[in-house]
Amino acid sequence: MSTRIVVVGGGTAGARLARRLPVTLLGEEPHAPYNRVLLADVLAGRYAPEVIALPGTPGPARLGTRAVRIDRAARTVQCADGSLVGYDRLVLATGSNPVLPPLRGLRGAALPAGVHPFRTLDDCLALRAAVRPGVRAVVVGGGLLGVSAARALAALGADVVLAQQGERLMERQLDAPASALLREHVESLGVEVHTECRVGGLRQRDGAVTAVELADGFVLDAGVVVLACGVRPRVALAREAGLDVATGIVVDDELRTSDPSIHAVGDCAEHAGRVYGLAGPALEQADALAEVLARETGAGASGASAPTAAYTGTRSLTRLTLTGPRPLDLAAFGEVTARPGDDTVQLTDPTRGAYRKVVVRGDRLVGGVLLGDLAAVGTLARAWEGDEALPEAPLLHLLTHDGGS
Repeated sequence: MSTRIVVVGGGTAGARLARRLPVTLLGEEPHAPYNRVLLADVLAGRYAPEVIALPGTPGPARLGTRAVRIDRAARTVQCADGSLVGYDRLVLATGSNPVLPPLRGLRGAALPAGVHPFRTLDDCLALRAAVRPGVRAVVVGGGLLGVSAARALAALGADVVLAQQGERLMERQLDAPASALLREHVESLGVEVHTECRVGGLRQRDGAVTAVELADGFVLDAGVVVLACGVRPRVALAREAGLDVATGIVVDDELRTSDPSIHAVGDCAEHAGRVYGLAGPALEQADALAEVLARETGAGASGASAPTAAYTGTRSLTRLTLTGPRPLDLAAFGEVTARPGDDTVQLTDPTRGAYRKVVVRGDRLVGGVLLGDLAAVGTLARAWEGDEALPEAPLLHLLTHDGGS
């Protein structure tokens, strides 16, 4: 009798696993699995929704099906339509939810008209339908998601304001000089950027948003508000089933939860105290788990060869392309702020809007950031991901186009 493997979640990790193993996929969204990284390009009109669809899965997929309860004793998943799906191995790939900040005027699950999260394809399509040239749009949050949303809204002709509580844009990924160049580029697209400002509330009229109030009393008129304040792992299903949950669903090196028959991968999983929330780690976790399940259940797996260890963590690189009259590419990885004793190399070309920097600790590359010129990113990423000793050569070679080779 074949092992019944059920995957809850049709996002990046769940879809990847379903392409490598014979599974039953339960996807809450009605759409076929898609590449969430490209949602901003759909919003901007660069891609049609069908273009970002992921390759089809060979096994059965129940789309538009929400899992509401796990019965670990009976090994069943109860769905919102009342149906039960039995499993021998269960994989939770439930992803994450957008963080909705505690703002005045934002109460309960129902958002005022004109207020949009930006996480799913439906969010993206609803926002695109609401935006017209000249509409005043306020994006709350200046991280990777907020910058991407602001760029897309500007491409649609909206009058965009980007409000960031922190000192600079994408402060988790970029150092101060790189963030300053990014801000300059975003403003060149017509986006008004405010940093070090905290949003306090929303004003409404007849159930529709009319303005955003900042904590200092300043008011930003708004016909559309986009909440891009980060994401939080979806762990309610796991917690209610009695699984160990910290920030995410706690898993070991075989992506196994506190129940040996249940695994978790992707944005909802916490491995070695870390929740990644990025596509790269989600794919690596899905591939590692495919090998584990193939080995333990006899299910056929295709793709990458078995790793020496199931999963030991991911070194993930952030990349973003901002289109416009003068497109900007950026990449960042590792620690971009040096500690005392670290060596840094930095090259800046203001006329071209290019910036490159690496941080070296001892004989190891520990981080870097590149804007405008990514010719060296492949070599740098390999040196960082491999965590190997750097060759004895001037550090400047790390930022040349060929990486010194």
